[in-house]
Amino acid sequence: MAHTSTREPKQDRSRATRQALLEATIDALAELGWAATTVGVVAARAGVSRGATQHHFPTREDLIFAALDHMFDARIEEARRDGADLPPGEDRTYAVVQRLFDRCAGPLFKAALQVWTAAASDAELRARILPVEERFGRLTHAAAVEQLRADDSDTATHRLVQATLDLARGLGLADVMTDDSRRRNEIARAWAAHLDAVLVRTSAAGAPNHTGDDSAQ
Repeated sequence: MAHTSTREPKQDRSRATRQALLEATIDALAELGWAATTVGVVAARAGVSRGATQHHFPTREDLIFAALDHMFDARIEEARRDGADLPPGEDRTYAVVQRLFDRCAGPLFKAALQVWTAAASDAELRARILPVEERFGRLTHAAAVEQLRADDSDTATHRLVQATLDLARGLGLADVMTDDSRRRNEIARAWAAHLDAVLVRTSAAGAPNHTGDDSAQ
């Protein structure tokens, strides 16, 4: 029993150290960029010795790739949280759009942007992240469809949901250099009104229903 109780705290400490290193990597990518996110920088930000860091991640590539997987999981969890506590009625669409837009102005998006930029000129990195990003895109689209209660079988609706996600990423780029939150919120309000006018919704009974009929909400 003593051996087990000693081992479990060590495992807990090891998991906590690994988690701290992964989160520090994402923070460094978002704030400092790809080139500046070195093992030494990450170790310092996590409050972990370089030796302990290299025990978990022997090379920078090991650390970065593990951080990419962690970032993917965190972005998916963030997307799922966006669907919690959505208001009813007319404010629902605006809340969904605003959360999507704000998420693309957050640190996880900024970290991902650094990775995308690096991957544009690195074939190995690009091959590593493309499948992850494609899966993330599918899951994000599905989450948006669910939150908007949209009928994704309708071609125009499918494209509008995807356009919403593309618009969110574009506004996220605009926020990289300066705080663009005021304009982003104005666009979110206008785009949500447009979606309310033209999206085809799925009713509780499963039949498609055009927005404007509150029974689809």
